[in-house]
Amino acid sequence: MKVLKFGGSSVGSAQGLRQVRRIVAANDGQIVVVVSALGGITDRLLATAAAAAAGKPDYTDSLAEIVARHRTTIDETVASERRGAIRRRTDELLDELANILRGVYLIRDLSPRTGDAIVSYGERLSSGIVAAVLEGSRLYDAREFIRTKTDFGKHIAEPDLTEKLIRERLADRPRVSVVPGFIASDCASGDVTNLGRGGSDYTAALIAAALNAETLEIWTDVDGFMTADPRVISDAYVIDRLSFEEAMELCNFGAKVVYPPTIFPVYHRDIPILIKNTFNPEAPGTFISRERVQGRDKAIKGISSINNTCLVTIQGLGMVGVIGVNHRIFRTLARAGISVFFVSQAASENTTSIGLRNEDADLAIAMLTREFAPEIEIGEVGSITAEHDLATIAVVGDDMKHTPGIAGKLFGTLGRNGINVIACTQGASETNISVVVTLESLPKAINVIHDSFFLSEYQVLNIFVAGVGQVGRDLLEQIRLQRRTLMADNGLQIRVVGIANSRKRLIDAEGIALNDCLRRLEEEGTPSTPESLRDEILALNIYNSVFVDCTASAEVAALYRSLLDHNVSVVASNKIAASSDYALYRELKTVSRKRNAKFLFETNVGAGLPIINTISDLINSGDRILRIEAVVSGTLNYIFDRMSAEIPFSRAVRMAQEAGYAEPDPRVDLSGTDVIRKLVILTREAGYAVEQRDVERRTFLPESCFEGSIDEFWHRLPETDARFETWRRRLETEGKRLRFIARMEDGRTSVGLEEVDNESPFYHLSGSNNVILITTERYRKYPIQIKGYGAGAEVTAAGVFADIIRIANIR
Repeated sequence: MKVLKFGGSSVGSAQGLRQVRRIVAANDGQIVVVVSALGGITDRLLATAAAAAAGKPDYTDSLAEIVARHRTTIDETVASERRGAIRRRTDELLDELANILRGVYLIRDLSPRTGDAIVSYGERLSSGIVAAVLEGSRLYDAREFIRTKTDFGKHIAEPDLTEKLIRERLADRPRVSVVPGFIASDCASGDVTNLGRGGSDYTAALIAAALNAETLEIWTDVDGFMTADPRVISDAYVIDRLSFEEAMELCNFGAKVVYPPTIFPVYHRDIPILIKNTFNPEAPGTFISRERVQGRDKAIKGISSINNTCLVTIQGLGMVGVIGVNHRIFRTLARAGISVFFVSQAASENTTSIGLRNEDADLAIAMLTREFAPEIEIGEVGSITAEHDLATIAVVGDDMKHTPGIAGKLFGTLGRNGINVIACTQGASETNISVVVTLESLPKAINVIHDSFFLSEYQVLNIFVAGVGQVGRDLLEQIRLQRRTLMADNGLQIRVVGIANSRKRLIDAEGIALNDCLRRLEEEGTPSTPESLRDEILALNIYNSVFVDCTASAEVAALYRSLLDHNVSVVASNKIAASSDYALYRELKTVSRKRNAKFLFETNVGAGLPIINTISDLINSGDRILRIEAVVSGTLNYIFDRMSAEIPFSRAVRMAQEAGYAEPDPRVDLSGTDVIRKLVILTREAGYAVEQRDVERRTFLPESCFEGSIDEFWHRLPETDARFETWRRRLETEGKRLRFIARMEDGRTSVGLEEVDNESPFYHLSGSNNVILITTERYRKYPIQIKGYGAGAEVTAAGVFADIIRIANIR
């Protein structure tokens, strides 16, 4: 024997009712079908009653819609031979409803008793229609056996009497019985009452427990309990099995799949609950039982939330060690009919915070202020305050029990994304950790928790790329080509949610397809400045955000401080920030560490070579950098390597720019400015405080080359060819070569063009390669040598990509 409950969405349309008929017909054995009102009718009844009580004549329009809805449903679903009888019964009920509403309109009063009577018509009407749709079924009146009593102003089921009456009334039942859910009657007066919103689930559970059913099936319009709200988490999925405790916790904190009291009656009789989708009956659904099922590699089963949260806090030193304070708090709220779903108390007992609905806050404050008036007057209770517009998130799972680090991981995940936990609580059962956050941060919080605890199929990084020149373009292409591999092999999804150039930006929180993103940027992008780009990124407040700077812009670099301060990680190929004033460099490092947001700039030196990370590893392991000697300008190395009798100096410079090695203005390279920036960055990473002005610079071009416009520079540059050719020929005869070398020793720095022989590690460099020698206390005799491509858009993009992957910390 089974109990099948069908919700309002299941019985609210002709399609739904036809599905109900198929589902019932597919079941063998005895079945009790419990039904809700047609979808939306309960709300409509409440609104109509309120309009009538307010003396609004147009309440009759709303009533007419209710009448039409039920008559149309009958015409569309009930077989013609049974249609007349159900029409007459339905019209009788609708006439009764109209008369009650007419009375409410005339006397301008809607008592709780009358309101209960009005709202009961939803289930009374729908159950009759369902019974007519299910041929051979018998309709029962739930008011005859679901009995309630009043407790703190609410109707509460009287379990013993209800169970006795269910067994008596349904003892001689046919194969298919139909019962209206939700409605009941008072034990003492016999007046119509109800079990509260969602009470049809409870009705079904009471019947299942009383009749010792094999299973309680709840048919709704979703496939089952989801790991999170699918409206917030696009890749949330159905949880196949839950324990009763897990289901209860998820329901109590906002998962509206099951009305929370439903679980108690069947739990005590060990009757499993199966959640199924009326419109997708083939889906397996969610099976709820006493059995505790391990979540494999997932510590939690699901996340639910209550977005209508107010936190009321009672604070005062006079509460410390005083017996009965909490009793007074909860007794006072219970008398006022206020439900509390969250409690957090400081160990010192001087602060107690309770979570309740926003609409209950004013009454709660008034009642508690009255209760503790004597203590407030003498200062033992200092304040009773309310913080509105909050949200409560519950992380639920039996597997959290005795698993170290779950709470730490939860708070760390939220903190890294800039989400402040206002209050938290965890029961001794360890099945639920609940946190209170601001309402605006709720979607972001749920996303990062879902992602962090592996409930999502993939870990997600949301990337904003500023600069779509050659490096930016190559980066986007590398991401496009590697996305599937990262998802398949590493469970990492890199989602580009924003791209921008100096004029336009394109932002899409759902992700931008990379195959035609540059076209879309030009055609669909909105006008952009660095500041407006930053403002939109911060307003979007998306989780696991990474800002990638592939520009050479000082204005873009100026955004880093604000982005890091809002927990947006920064990856930069742009050298300006890390080589600017030392105070700013330290500030960015400090903010990054404080906010637990990454500030990575490996490609500032050596493109994709692992130089900065190597230095960092040495320093963090306790080593000390004594000396750095480096050729770190791939551009200059390329130029001096290409110079020959056939290729003069000026032509070699032009070739470097054409090959994509030089800065947009090659004078940045030729002046040594770019090398100075790189040396400053390496020296700072090595632990020394240095400014660009501290670097001794030995230039090799006349100052006139660095004056005027870029066109004037190109015009003057050939004037230097003869000098460089003479120099080159002499070096050729001496077996030497020119290299622009950066040096640091104990914090002293210099850059300049030097002649090196074949004994030097820099002699055999070719093309745009870089070489960096690092001498440390541990590596004093044989310095660490790092060598490889040090310039070029492709390898720089690859280095940026590597920094992005580093942020993900691939599991």
